[in-house]
Amino acid sequence: MKGEFMVVQEVSPRDGLQIEPVWVPTSEKVGLIEALSGAGFSRIEAGSFVSPKAIPALRDGEEVFLRMRRQPGVIYVALVPNLKGAQRAIMAGADELNLVMSASESHNCANMRMDCKQSLAAFADICAHARDRGVLLNGTVATAFGCPFEGAIDEGRVLALVDRYLDLGITGITLADTTGMAQPRQVAQLVRKVRARLHPSALTLHFHNTRGLGLANVLAAYESGAMRFDAALGGLGGCPFAPGASGNICTEDLVNMCEEMGIETGIDLPKLIALSRGLPALLGHDVPGQVAKAGRNCDLHPLPETLARQAA
Repeated sequence: MKGEFMVVQEVSPRDGLQIEPVWVPTSEKVGLIEALSGAGFSRIEAGSFVSPKAIPALRDGEEVFLRMRRQPGVIYVALVPNLKGAQRAIMAGADELNLVMSASESHNCANMRMDCKQSLAAFADICAHARDRGVLLNGTVATAFGCPFEGAIDEGRVLALVDRYLDLGITGITLADTTGMAQPRQVAQLVRKVRARLHPSALTLHFHNTRGLGLANVLAAYESGAMRFDAALGGLGGCPFAPGASGNICTEDLVNMCEEMGIETGIDLPKLIALSRGLPALLGHDVPGQVAKAGRNCDLHPLPETLARQAA
């Protein structure tokens, strides 16, 4: 492995909850963020400042940011679609703004209600407003590995968007497999090319487990020089505007894999598992994560009673 540390950014308060059909009260969102803050994360995507009509589940973005107790050293990220959203997020105290545009024109129109040219113009306005306001900027290239409407996405298109983001003054880049269409060799190739443009600390990979390749894609990216990855507690999430999309890669499953492989994350896995086991009661349904169900490898079980008697 090329390196011994991985940065895991927790996205369940935003990407994880945005698709949930039940309303999660603001106090519960705040409690979740505060619990995650105490589990060792250095970065948490805490909310969204999109139109309440578009994503009603996250309509309390301002209140969440204003009410949560912040852990020193944690960067609290807000997703923003336009200048108005950026202004609201900055006023609420977001440390970083995450700007999202799809490499696919059709998905961008479905997801953002504008074409890519309009999105880039909005990004320029946001960057101009954010300049000298002490806020970090991250640009996400959604559908970077494939689009459910257009299919394969040309690598040159993705790289051109990365260059455009950097030209605008955006310092962080996320490559997002929005609908879980990526495969490890494809991931490794694109990561190597993007890595030639920026330091690994500025690059994030965002994978979904729609087709069961999420953690395999993480390893392919990590071995190609990436060191920062999005994940959601319990494997929550999915894009509301991507047919068939399922959840993000599961945070506790990812951290467990890292622990088994000797990769440091700085995250308290038992705390994560406990939080994940509380999600079904909060959301009213089971969640995809596996480690919370099976336990860690070191969580051993007693022998069956018949064998225990024989051993005695």
